[in-house]
Amino acid sequence: MFSHKVMPNAKVMLLATVLASSVLVLTVGAQSPAPAGTTGPAAKPVAAARTRYKPDRFAGRAGTYYRLVWGVESPSVRTAESGEIIRFTYRVIDPNKAKELNDKKFEPSLIDPQAGVKLVVPSLEQVGQLRQSAPPEAGKIYWMAFSNSGRHVKRGDRVNVVIGQFHADGLVVE
Repeated sequence: MFSHKVMPNAKVMLLATVLASSVLVLTVGAQSPAPAGTTGPAAKPVAAARTRYKPDRFAGRAGTYYRLVWGVESPSVRTAESGEIIRFTYRVIDPNKAKELNDKKFEPSLIDPQAGVKLVVPSLEQVGQLRQSAPPEAGKIYWMAFSNSGRHVKRGDRVNVVIGQFHADGLVVE
């Protein structure tokens, strides 16, 4: 197997490398067991368990800006009703600063620059506008729904929400 011309130190190094790699393979194999009913080298490793932890998307300057200037945190945009509705939510932490977001005199809009559309909050005859307009309270989550008929805005798009002087730019639709 080995040539007699190979130096003894090289043989020792080669043997050490082979042993170390076999120990590594055995260690990795022991950490990820095969799924039930499968055996042998063809078994695929089990995927790691998913965590429910979601980091704050606005932990840096943007999060600080929304908290200090507008009294809100955790702004998010999600699709609902099979994409026919886009829902914008936020948590109020300072009701005095967040008053403008719930003020009925300001018409909210959701702008998707890539799709070239501007969505508005629909007003239904017997229900009224699909948004909350009660005076904000600290710790509560508020929402508004934008009509996305035609489904121009899709998951993964970056959108801007504008309510009076309030601008939340670059929110990713979930």
